[in-house]
Amino acid sequence: MQKKSDSGLRALTEQELVTMAQRGDQDAFTELMRRHQPASFKLALSVLRDPHAAEDEVQNAYWNAYRHIGGFQQESRFSTWVTRIVMNQCLMRLREARRAKLLYIEDLGAGEDRPAFEVVDRCPTPEDELGRREVMELLQREMRRIPPILRSVLLSRHVDGLDTAQAAERLGISVAAAKSRLLRAHHELRRRMEKHIGRMGPATLTA
Repeated sequence: MQKKSDSGLRALTEQELVTMAQRGDQDAFTELMRRHQPASFKLALSVLRDPHAAEDEVQNAYWNAYRHIGGFQQESRFSTWVTRIVMNQCLMRLREARRAKLLYIEDLGAGEDRPAFEVVDRCPTPEDELGRREVMELLQREMRRIPPILRSVLLSRHVDGLDTAQAAERLGISVAAAKSRLLRAHHELRRRMEKHIGRMGPATLTA
């Protein structure tokens, strides 16, 4: 059951919504997302040139904004703050993509000294495989414990591979509601996983 009507939220100013969101009102933050999503997506698309990547990074940017909304100083516009987060998220994705590119070594001409390259074994060790398997089993267990209303959109998005609009259509809800539920599902899953995995990652996995 919604705490307040959509029309009531849409009548509020951006500053009012930000204040409410900083006090923990998720509906207010969802309304802020709805207002800025078109501009955020357009920006991400202009940087990444890929609609799916752009949608992913906008969602990631909004997740970061949700986590840090309490630290937003209302001396500047909320739109400026969100735009900066979206841009940083897109640039981070581009940097990661560049690092992931394969390095092709061209043949050197005859008579030239050839540099020595050390080939590093990238194959996972048995310990790595065990750790990954334990984390995946833990992740699946905790996902089953998330409330069904949140779990359904999480599974549609990340297991079935649907985009947010498709997930919303499957569940019979609006895109804004799907994004809000996905945001809350990420938060709930992260909270649950942090109980088991310490700051050093899977190496500190606990039962």
